[in-house]
Amino acid sequence: MSNEKSTKEALLLKVKALEEVINNVGSYIYTKDVSGCYTFVNHAVESIFNVSLANVIGKDDSQFFDLDVYNQLKINDQKVLSEDTLISSEEVNLIKSTGELKTFHTVKKSLTNDVGEIIGMCGISTDISQQKKLESTIIEQNKLLDTVLNNVDAYIYMKDDQRYFRYVNNKTAKMLGQSHEDIIGKLDSDVLGTEMANHFWQSDKLVFETNKKQTVEEVVDDGKGNLRHYLSMKIPYKLNEDSQVLIGFSTDVTELYQLKEEFKKQANTDSLTGLYNRRYFFKHAAKEFSRAKRNGLGLSVISIDIDYFKKINDKYGHPIGDKVLIKMSNDFFPNLRQEDILARVGGEEFAIILPDTLLEKAKAVAQRICHTKNTFVVDKENNETIEIQVSIGLVSMKASDLNFDDLFVRADNALYQAKKSGRNRVYFDL
Repeated sequence: MSNEKSTKEALLLKVKALEEVINNVGSYIYTKDVSGCYTFVNHAVESIFNVSLANVIGKDDSQFFDLDVYNQLKINDQKVLSEDTLISSEEVNLIKSTGELKTFHTVKKSLTNDVGEIIGMCGISTDISQQKKLESTIIEQNKLLDTVLNNVDAYIYMKDDQRYFRYVNNKTAKMLGQSHEDIIGKLDSDVLGTEMANHFWQSDKLVFETNKKQTVEEVVDDGKGNLRHYLSMKIPYKLNEDSQVLIGFSTDVTELYQLKEEFKKQANTDSLTGLYNRRYFFKHAAKEFSRAKRNGLGLSVISIDIDYFKKINDKYGHPIGDKVLIKMSNDFFPNLRQEDILARVGGEEFAIILPDTLLEKAKAVAQRICHTKNTFVVDKENNETIEIQVSIGLVSMKASDLNFDDLFVRADNALYQAKKSGRNRVYFDL
């Protein structure tokens, strides 16, 4: 009798322990009969229904949920009560007593007797409403982020320190001519080609080595022989303890670069003839003078003036005069080397710097220019032409020249002597 009592007490203790676990497990645990009425619920179910156990037992789900709006619960119950099975799924339910919309991860299992007949079901439901809400928020934020990143006028990408792409926006994928799937997870050299990938890696590598933002200008051949200029900002970012990445933002600044180069060209170029202007000539000449002085090299300067140019303007007008200037500019080049600098320094005045050139060689150049027969056709029908002549002053650098201005003043004086002594000739200052 004592053993029977002891066994009964042990059994009651186990039941009590099991009941304690069921009521504190943090999930909704319940059983139902074959008609779908509750035969057992834990405290969590009582709490969510806001009723006592007595008011749940014997009731079906229509008393507690709006099954006309969300009926997945009903479908799952019917399945496990009609066939011996186990179902694991999500259920969305609207609780009548509170009006709350809840999402549960539910596991339901058929209950059978000793002969295999279904006599009911048991279920465990876990509230995942907050998790689903968070997932929904993340999805919405990702969509919003994708919308922003795919509509920003920049190439945006993410690469890891092993040179694998982790992300590209639509603009980057379109430029590379590949789908996102063909880029993400691929090595940069497989996507870009080895040469271009190594070019970009030079600045990528600095991001990982310094763990600091890098801003660089990158130049790339677009495959059609055109150079594209990109201003790139690359930012280090640590995804986790083992994953270091960079986020890159590259903007195509080719048009801006070309505009800047055009402004630079305009600042240094005569708009009519396309030759260097006076400003560039003197800036470059000062550098050549310093180099020649420092290294003991020769340096010569030719100063040229078109003879009687005012008469051409007066007789034929300034448009013809401008065309004469353009023609003369082009006619000078065949007599010059690539390193020589030709500039228009005044109305009809031109000047040439001859680096590494002593007087005798410079004289030969000046004589060729002077003796070249230059004619300009004014009227083809009447065969009216202008014969263009020039006066030239030539000097070479002396020890007494302290700067380029000294040299140029002597060249200007030599030009004056050439004009004074009859024009159409070369005068050189010894």
